Amino acid sequence: MAEMQHVVKVEEGRPAADGRPSVGPTYRSAFARDGFLAPVDGLDSCYDIFRMAVEKYPNNRMLGHRAIVDGKAGAYVWRTYKEVFDIANKIGNSIRSCGLTKGSRCGIYGANSPEWIITMEACNAHGVYCVPLYDTLGAGAIEFILCHAEVEIAFAEEKKVAELLKTFPKSTEFLKTIVSFGKVTQEQKEEVSKYGLSIYSWDEFISLAGDQEFDLPVNQRTDICTIMYTSGTTGDPKGVLISNASIICLIAGVDRLLNSVNERVRRQQPLCHVILPHDQLIFNFFCYVIISAGGNRRLYVLSSSCSYL
Repeated sequence: MAEMQHVVKVEEGRPAADGRPSVGPTYRSAFARDGFLAPVDGLDSCYDIFRMAVEKYPNNRMLGHRAIVDGKAGAYVWRTYKEVFDIANKIGNSIRSCGLTKGSRCGIYGANSPEWIITMEACNAHGVYCVPLYDTLGAGAIEFILCHAEVEIAFAEEKKVAELLKTFPKSTEFLKTIVSFGKVTQEQKEEVSKYGLSIYSWDEFISLAGDQEFDLPVNQRTDICTIMYTSGTTGDPKGVLISNASIICLIAGVDRLLNSVNERVRRQQPLCHVILPHDQLIFNFFCYVIISAGGNRRLYVLSSSCSYL
């Protein structure tokens, strides 16, 4: 049996000429032999993927987490697609009430949790750039990213709030609001107030905008969705601008690949993902699966006091 050809050559290499270096041949996946796969019609942004899943299966369970009590994991607590959507809508309005608009930057700092995902979707809805914060990039990385990306609001796991405060005063040039996924101590409130910033617990921030509703901007495929920082080879972390189109097109490619390998992977097996640094891709592909394959899929994530699955 002939081996499957996974890549094809689509362009020959070029020898060095006129002072320019040589260029090797260009290869693509065999699925893109005749051109790149087109994004799904009607999907112009990552928010569209989430919105369509909510519209199709509002009452199905979506996000599940289990709290750790006395060192033991409790039963899963679930939120439906509609419940997650409603909370994300409130968070989005609260973000806008802090003065952020399309193109503003929002940092998210912490382990996998429902709050992480809800914040991401709130950002997607309003065209706010999501900037994941990772202290694994080395000492001083958080401070650097906050300043380099000009982050105006930062959401953080409760135990990471103290780490954010260590970036003061340098990060306060841009940072104006901090939101804890859990509670906020009196000491933290006093420290933040010294620099003229605001700090809220998750519950406080949900109701910050009250009944105020902000119109959603028109999000396009060319718009930036997230700024993903990597360590790079040397020097400071490097920010990579990832557009809606990048994620939507990649979802189309992953969907095509999984269909070709084993239809059951997508149609029959439950998809239980832990959100990794490529959170937007995995989560949005999950929502796309919901749209195309049916709503009986659930996402298991971590709360601020949960163990890893």
